[in-house]
Amino acid sequence: MTTTRTAAFFDLDRTLIAGSSAFVFARAARDAGHIRLQDFVPDVVRAVHFRFFGSSDESSTGVRDRILAGVGGMQQSDLVGLNEIVLPELLGLIRPEARALLEQHHRAGRETWIVSASPIEIVEPLATALGMTGGIGTRAEVDNGIYTGRLEGPFCYGEGKAEAISRLAEERGINLAESWSYSDSMSDVPMMEIVGHAVAVNPDTELAGLSRARGWPVVIFAQRSKMLIRRSTTATLMSAVLVIVYSLGLRQGRKR
Repeated sequence: MTTTRTAAFFDLDRTLIAGSSAFVFARAARDAGHIRLQDFVPDVVRAVHFRFFGSSDESSTGVRDRILAGVGGMQQSDLVGLNEIVLPELLGLIRPEARALLEQHHRAGRETWIVSASPIEIVEPLATALGMTGGIGTRAEVDNGIYTGRLEGPFCYGEGKAEAISRLAEERGINLAESWSYSDSMSDVPMMEIVGHAVAVNPDTELAGLSRARGWPVVIFAQRSKMLIRRSTTATLMSAVLVIVYSLGLRQGRKR
């Protein structure tokens, strides 16, 4: 297959949105009675830690195992139904600069994808709501509409993200050497290494250091969502990110 397409791949938590999508989903599940309060409290602590320090392999795999165990035996339709609550909240958490970047990539003729360890039940509807090409997320195994408590395929985290992007590129004829990726975390280095244009967004300490060493651009997005930022601040940040986008060559796509 010829590789004539290009794409931009976005991590979700702390990149597209300010915070943790899994926390939003877990809170909605708690309110709907799908998980117990005592199971939810640890996620509050982890969400606060994640908000300021990012994620780690240990914490993310722990959340993965707990979620899989918690949804085992549940109806998939029950969790899909939570999107009525989850999607509006996640859309409100989208960073204004991220929206500007999405628009720039769309104008350049690139596909745009969310790539996240979050459940595909969150990722795909959110990508659709944002007008993106699609979403790649973690898939829990379902048998006759009921979660088995096991994964269906690899965990979409770390090397799993890179594998998923590589498969997608092969299927859709995407030229990864001319594509982009955005993330805040060292865990996403595999995803950043397989594209020609890696950009660190609000990077953790390790990723910031690695980005300087490799010459990857580093951009700082607002820590809060559009709903919580004053118009003047938003306008300044939007202008800044558009300058960065222009310098990275996004307008080359228009010439094609």
